[in-house]
Amino acid sequence: MDLFESSLSDRFADYAPLAARMRPQTLDEVHGQRHLLAGGRALRALIDSGEISSIILWGPAGSGKTTLAHIIAGASKAHFEPMSAVSSGVADVRKVIAQAKDRLAQQGIRTLLFLDEIHRFNKSQQDALLPAVENGWIILVGATTENPSFEVNSPLMSRSLLFRLEALGDQEVIELLRRALADSDRGLGKLGVEAAPEAIDHIAARTGGDARAALNALEAAATIAATSSGVIDLPAAEEALQRRALPYDKAGDWHYDVISAFIKSMRGSDPDAAVYWLARMLDAGEDPRFIARRMVIFASEDIGNADPTALQVAVAAHHALEFVGLPEAQLNLSQSAAYLALALKSNASAMAIWKAQEDVRASGPLPVPTHLRDAHSGASRSLGAGRGYSYPHEQGGWSEQQYLPDELRDRRYYAPIAGREQDLARDLEVKRAGRLSEPLG
Repeated sequence: MDLFESSLSDRFADYAPLAARMRPQTLDEVHGQRHLLAGGRALRALIDSGEISSIILWGPAGSGKTTLAHIIAGASKAHFEPMSAVSSGVADVRKVIAQAKDRLAQQGIRTLLFLDEIHRFNKSQQDALLPAVENGWIILVGATTENPSFEVNSPLMSRSLLFRLEALGDQEVIELLRRALADSDRGLGKLGVEAAPEAIDHIAARTGGDARAALNALEAAATIAATSSGVIDLPAAEEALQRRALPYDKAGDWHYDVISAFIKSMRGSDPDAAVYWLARMLDAGEDPRFIARRMVIFASEDIGNADPTALQVAVAAHHALEFVGLPEAQLNLSQSAAYLALALKSNASAMAIWKAQEDVRASGPLPVPTHLRDAHSGASRSLGAGRGYSYPHEQGGWSEQQYLPDELRDRRYYAPIAGREQDLARDLEVKRAGRLSEPLG
């Protein structure tokens, strides 16, 4: 390192944001992503080998995509070339590729092109990368917060390995913040500030697993604390985030009370209350996927066939959350919550499966009626399997025959209540009323 580089390094340490200074330099410093980086996992093995191919890193903001790209470049002894798809075009891509080919030919050094927000590149821009990826002139590491199956061209996807990163858990963020507070070389150790546990917990809960946002908030809170008591307390953390702490513990009573209020508001057909409790959960840092899953369950448990569209709306909101992520996906969740609250209600589907399960447990495995048994093998047919079965498609879509075991032949589990399921029930009763009186052959 020459004098200029040494001076630049010192200035970086003095003026770079905490998130940049604390960027992990080795895999052992990375917080989270154990599903990818634990011993024996594919990405860990590829990085350790130094022979990594082009990859796509898909994950939320602050999950470590840029960090992993830097570490991969180091492990591969490759030249690191960062590029943002927001501000770059085909000409920039071709220039980097040309430089990469020269570097490889003259110095024997490969180039790792880190393309941030690769989903922002259009088809022609992505196509410009294909020859370089295919011929090994560059190692492409694309980073995206969007589902690459929708946003990245199939030819480029087929030439790259895809790895899904997850948002950091609260405990992982807490560990990262405490490490930054204690580190005197790259962190805040030189400031001599301390942090109250509730302040650290608040920052972790309110930054949604985004390590960069959490470190930025910690640095702001430390600056506030350094001018006063020297302790990062809850008010300092709230000031840094510009978000006050709400009494909501994702592992405690508030968590269960609020989700209960949310579900009961939808069940009670109150869209205003449903959206309020949704906002409470989102603002408190609840996992939005947990909320979306609860709405998918609710759509069948409390609405069912009274309004079959409800399940489609809830599933679509779940998919939209994975597709666009927060904060934008709050709109999809709100739309779904309001629709589920306003939809006609019926728990007939839920009651049906619960009643059937009671009979299964009480009666044990009752024999399948002979005419419903599989009759593909000669041995089965010789024992009467399939004999007397009436093929519904030959009877206009309805065939008079028994489908339940003999012991339960008159049981009724599904009792329609409202909406569309009443129409379905009327059709069924019309068919049942026309049953033949003869016994099955």
